[in-house]
Amino acid sequence: MAKAVVYALLATAFIFLLVMLPSKHRGPNHPHPHLGLNRRLGYMGQSPIFDPLAAKMEWYAKESGGFRGETNSRVGLSEHNNNPVMNASEVEEVHEYLGDEGKLNLTLRLNTLFPLIDQAPKDGLINSNELEDWVMKQTVERLNYRTQKEMESYDKDGDGTISFMEYLPKFSTKDLEENGMEHGEAGWWKQQFDNADADKNGLLNFNEFKERMDQDNDGKLNFEEFLHNAYDNYKTYVEFERGGKNVPTPEEKFAELDVNKNKLLEVEELKPMLHYIHPGEFSYAKYYATFLMSEADDNKDGKLTLEEMLDHDYVFYSTVYDDGMNEDFDGDFHDEF
Repeated sequence: MAKAVVYALLATAFIFLLVMLPSKHRGPNHPHPHLGLNRRLGYMGQSPIFDPLAAKMEWYAKESGGFRGETNSRVGLSEHNNNPVMNASEVEEVHEYLGDEGKLNLTLRLNTLFPLIDQAPKDGLINSNELEDWVMKQTVERLNYRTQKEMESYDKDGDGTISFMEYLPKFSTKDLEENGMEHGEAGWWKQQFDNADADKNGLLNFNEFKERMDQDNDGKLNFEEFLHNAYDNYKTYVEFERGGKNVPTPEEKFAELDVNKNKLLEVEELKPMLHYIHPGEFSYAKYYATFLMSEADDNKDGKLTLEEMLDHDYVFYSTVYDDGMNEDFDGDFHDEF
């Protein structure tokens, strides 16, 4: 099959996932399952994608211009163009999972993925640890891709690292000398940059930049700030983890965290619960794996059979659609130092 035709089918299949998948198993009165998890947990970041093929389709569709439900008139590449995400052999391999109309065969995909996830032990069942390991692996791959693309946009001299001035060229040397420490000022941003700069060489390499993209801003909280700005999010996640049982009160949790008893929660004291206050992609991936298990495990034995996954195929592909609804989130990573 000609390369251009396969490329067009690839992007068309991804658009099919965006447009058709949500209505396949749900009526108008049934909310999208994964959106419910996002809203419940207060997470606004990049959702995991269960199938690495779907992730590659998303990357390809973004870079070729046919994304977010656009027609496929823009996605067909000529024989002489290079695919920015997949090489020719990978694209040809994808074709076996596409139907005549360019629709991704979810049954065939899940049959292919099941033995790849069922690893420890290989017993014909997927347990919670296997599922979490798989989701984490896909999250790492997606974060690596986004990190690389983001680095390329900032790395003006092409040396593979990012200086502070490359990252935030709006600030002048004078701004840095004035060292304003209010939120959003040059000194404040420089502090965030230096925190991410693990080897303290004044530059962010790939791994340092990747860590920056999975962390959030530090600060101090008094009890009122903790109660109104942090505790509710913490409580929601802990209730999800513990089934609503044994959740500390605001007073109990604040006292536990306030090690030096100065009635303020400082950076070091907040670290044990930062992943609850502002869950990053790795933290959220664990909750997503739990969500998948709870949605598809019909007999509630803590394990998934292939039949259960096939009966709930839309759950495993729902985040493709979810991200299609949140396209504007990707635009600015500055708030994620």
